[in-house]
Amino acid sequence: MSLPEPLSPALNAHLQRSLARLRAAWPASTPWPGEAFEARLARVAVASDFFVDTAVRQPALLVHLAQSADAGVLPEPVLDPAAPDEWPAQLRRFRTAESARLVWRDVHGLDTVEATLLGSTTLAERCLSLALDALARQFAERHGQVRADDGSVQRLVVFGLGKLGGGELNFSSDIDLVYAYPQAGESDGARPLAAETYFARLGQQLAKLLDETTADGFSHRVDLRLRPFGSAGRVALSFAGMDQYFQREGRDWERYAWLKARTVAGDIAAGEAWLETLRPFVYRRYLDFTALDGLREMKAAITAEVARHDRLDDIKRGPGGIREVEFLVQSLQLIRGGREDALRERRLLPALHALVALGQIEAGTSEALAEAYRHLRRLENRLQMLRDAQTHALPEDALDRERIARGLGHASWDALYAELQQQRERVSAEFAELLAPRRRDTTPDAAAGYWRALPEAGDSAVLAGLGFTDAQGADQSLRDFAQSAGVRALSDAARARLDRVMAALLNAAGQSSQPDAALRRLLGLLQSILRRTSYLALLDEQPSALARLVNVFSRSALLAERLAAFPLLLDELLDTRIGGPLPDAEAMRTLCLSTLEIDDPEAALRELNERRLALSFRIALATLDARQPAGDSTRQLAELAEAVVLTVEAMARQQLREAHGEVPGGAFAIIGYGSLGGAELGFGSDLDLVFLYDHPREVEMSDGARPLESGRWFARMAQKVIALLGAQTGAGRLFDTDVRLRPDGGKGALVSSLASYDEYQRERAWTWEHQALVRARAVAGDARLCAQFDQVRAATLARTREAAQLREDVLKMRARMRGELDRSDAARFDLKQGEGGLVDLEFLLQAGVLGEAATQPGLLLPRDTPGLIDALVQVGWLTVAMGASLHEAHAALLEAGLACTLDRRPRLTAPTPAIAQARTAIGDVAREKDLVFAQGR
Repeated sequence: MSLPEPLSPALNAHLQRSLARLRAAWPASTPWPGEAFEARLARVAVASDFFVDTAVRQPALLVHLAQSADAGVLPEPVLDPAAPDEWPAQLRRFRTAESARLVWRDVHGLDTVEATLLGSTTLAERCLSLALDALARQFAERHGQVRADDGSVQRLVVFGLGKLGGGELNFSSDIDLVYAYPQAGESDGARPLAAETYFARLGQQLAKLLDETTADGFSHRVDLRLRPFGSAGRVALSFAGMDQYFQREGRDWERYAWLKARTVAGDIAAGEAWLETLRPFVYRRYLDFTALDGLREMKAAITAEVARHDRLDDIKRGPGGIREVEFLVQSLQLIRGGREDALRERRLLPALHALVALGQIEAGTSEALAEAYRHLRRLENRLQMLRDAQTHALPEDALDRERIARGLGHASWDALYAELQQQRERVSAEFAELLAPRRRDTTPDAAAGYWRALPEAGDSAVLAGLGFTDAQGADQSLRDFAQSAGVRALSDAARARLDRVMAALLNAAGQSSQPDAALRRLLGLLQSILRRTSYLALLDEQPSALARLVNVFSRSALLAERLAAFPLLLDELLDTRIGGPLPDAEAMRTLCLSTLEIDDPEAALRELNERRLALSFRIALATLDARQPAGDSTRQLAELAEAVVLTVEAMARQQLREAHGEVPGGAFAIIGYGSLGGAELGFGSDLDLVFLYDHPREVEMSDGARPLESGRWFARMAQKVIALLGAQTGAGRLFDTDVRLRPDGGKGALVSSLASYDEYQRERAWTWEHQALVRARAVAGDARLCAQFDQVRAATLARTREAAQLREDVLKMRARMRGELDRSDAARFDLKQGEGGLVDLEFLLQAGVLGEAATQPGLLLPRDTPGLIDALVQVGWLTVAMGASLHEAHAALLEAGLACTLDRRPRLTAPTPAIAQARTAIGDVAREKDLVFAQGR
């Protein structure tokens, strides 16, 4: 980089004086490098008096820079335990020399902004570690080492917060430190100290060694005020004390502070492990828009300070400054970091990229913010490099302005300032946009006035005007809600949120497709979230989520019920992926199986349940919005259930292995029957499961510390699977299960050996059980046993059957089921059990498979209804026209059935043209195949 010409007389004179000082400091024994080096010195001298002063005091630095093309890292000093009086000077000279080297690299474009920030961070960590190691040795000699009750040695843990923790330390920044230690105890030396005293003194000595100003200046300014209880708190706390503080006293601003926290010296491993336990304090498990409250309070305090001290040209705290970029990114991290691991990032720019990847910030916005951030941070560094001062204010002195501008390649201060203002305006606009949802139109309207008048006043006619049919009933419900204990107990801030939310909800519900139903359902949700302010904040801060919520509640009783029971699903309404493609079967398996990495079994089961809830909710929304065919939804629900069963099987196996070992050579498999096997699962369906096992005859016991007889081991395995699927967690239960389709039904053993299952299917099973086997498939367990089940199934289905007997058995069973289960009446049709309904279609296809599989092995592969239709067309049992009509009938019945389920209605529907056509198609094909099923009611 060359300096823009010409220089002002004042700057030229200053430069010549600086160069003269540098030439005078050059070692006489070493030849002067020449004009090229002097030109490079000139560029640095314009930018930094600190560099000139340091180089004059340490001429060896000049020689190093002249001889090293890339100005490499300087060697660390060795702090001699025998000469502690020399430590301060050694650390300070090292810090200033290494900092001057960073100035050189920055001015000459050898480092990016990020590299300069990382270089400052690394330098601080090197000085910290050198100082702490030297002091720790000294303390150990005087007082011994601290030992906990179990005899383990305890070491100081130094947490770096703020920009130090984020690896983004500016050039002349102080360093925010917090001291801790893992466990209480006492040192074991001749002059023992309690752990608290030992580490407090060690920490104070560390701060003094780095911070105290001597003839050589300082190493690093140390700020300990971010520790628990601030300046009034203990200098060092045990991890237990830290835990207690954050559980009881932790405040919003501390979430921002600890978001970047990192262990920078001392017992790194212990510190990082403890920070993992702090994660729930920093990142809430669900979307947390209360983080914006903390942001608003901090920003208001900073704005007031800037105005009070007239610091509008402070590029850190002023409008459009560095803090606004940091707050914007960190707020979005805190809001979503509990759900998205990628957002738990200490560094700002990588966090910004993660927000783009997750669709929370547009790529163009991210690029603009990143450019502005780099611009501001480079200018911040140059302001501090000028004299090693901790400043963020733009200079007022004309010479300083010219030096900063020329050093950054600008022809004038005005040119630099114009570019700076452009970047700050970008930042201010984006920061204001983050706060914008709160600043909605607050003009009084009828809904707001009505709600605020309750319960003492308020006119139900307002509700009628808003669109509610039963205005009197809605009025009474709202009065009851307004005087409920939950509403009365709200804080002023939470009540203000509720008032804003209620006005918006009343307006939106009145305009929805079912205003009265929507309001009734919404009040149920509000009752369940009143004590969880983060959810009120979500609805208050995000009008799009509120509008989406009303829309869903007006159209689906099922989703309304689930949202009221599990408000965590509100997060899904703001997930940018909600309208995109749903995860495929492999992605759902991966998501579910990853819960096995959680050490706590209860936490793992709860997390699995939450993931199932979220995925099934997304499938339901896609169905409700008609973004995919009903058949896709039922298949996805079955794939999700299979992923859950696969995960639960692994959980059960692990628990059983820990308690009783395993059965050597044994195998266990779970077979899905019915809707699960046929990949046609509905919302809220239970799972039809059959359990199989196999093991070598000579193996009679499991191999654990508490062995079980082999048969009991497999029975216990099946019981655990059922128990885990049905266990109540904070996110509800995974699935209800039905095991009545096992051999001999409710009278049979819960789990069957492969041999006994095979024998049962060959010798004793009824025709209807073979019909059920058409849709059965292995969904979890040992691959070899699953393959053996497929062989048993294939052999059973491929048996030669006498056609008349098959027809009689199928018709007889269908007639029995219809008589017991068909709920059709004169006005409504039972979509599943009614005449021409889904079960008629299933029986029709199953009869085709059982009658033809002996000569048509292609019929043995499919389990799903569409696949069975296609296979029967392929072998000629159905014509192409029949296949097409059955596909249409199946899709129509599925769609009608899911619509009923989503609105919590029985699968009974009034006749429609589509349903009538479907029934006719199924009935016509059944008659064509001489399968005239008994008439419905």
